[in-house]
Amino acid sequence: MNFLITGGASGLGLAITKLLATRHPADKIFFTFFSSEKNKIQLETEYPNTQGIQCDFLKQQDIEMLVDFIGKNDIDILINNAVTGLTKNYAHKLEGAAILESFKADVLSTVQVTNGFISSARKRKSGKIITILSAALEGLPPTGWSVYTANKNYLLSMHKSWAVENRNFGITSNCVSPGFMATLLNSSEDERVVENMISQHPLKKLLTVEEVADTVLYLCGASQQVNGQNIIINAAQF
Repeated sequence: MNFLITGGASGLGLAITKLLATRHPADKIFFTFFSSEKNKIQLETEYPNTQGIQCDFLKQQDIEMLVDFIGKNDIDILINNAVTGLTKNYAHKLEGAAILESFKADVLSTVQVTNGFISSARKRKSGKIITILSAALEGLPPTGWSVYTANKNYLLSMHKSWAVENRNFGITSNCVSPGFMATLLNSSEDERVVENMISQHPLKKLLTVEEVADTVLYLCGASQQVNGQNIIINAAQF
């Protein structure tokens, strides 16, 4: 079995890549990376069944290269995890150019890669799509996260269509929506805000990338009966 994790050399993606490489030692674990060259080398050294693919999701030629790679390497499970950044600003202060750039980088690229995967998976009548979203889609989003949550909402809607339109081809689409995690993506968050999150959390700790990776692992091995689902991981929400 062949896996592909986009953005699989840092943050949550790194945790997913490590877990899959450990639990599936006989399978091939491909992952994309952009600037995490050091992590890429460490992964390939520690886990011989992994292979990194450099990909800049801001470049159309890199996306097309990745789609071509998917078609040639019979990817069985696609995990959409890559995100190019977190554009934080009040919704009324956002400029059209910034919104468009973020949409192209984090939404359109994901759709293109997934559509490429679907084209290949339909021929085999088998495949799994797992997309990382955000628990921020539930209820009201955090202040300044309008672009991020809008992009994730678009992918949530696409995921539902992927699930319905491809179920007769043995292809499933499921999502994982984690709460706040202490990753590089959130590194600019005010320390006082993070401390407040921890103090108000029922478990008195933040969600970890390893905990989220466990859920992704479950979906990788889940029955085809599990389709069209969005698993929210956020104990602080209830």
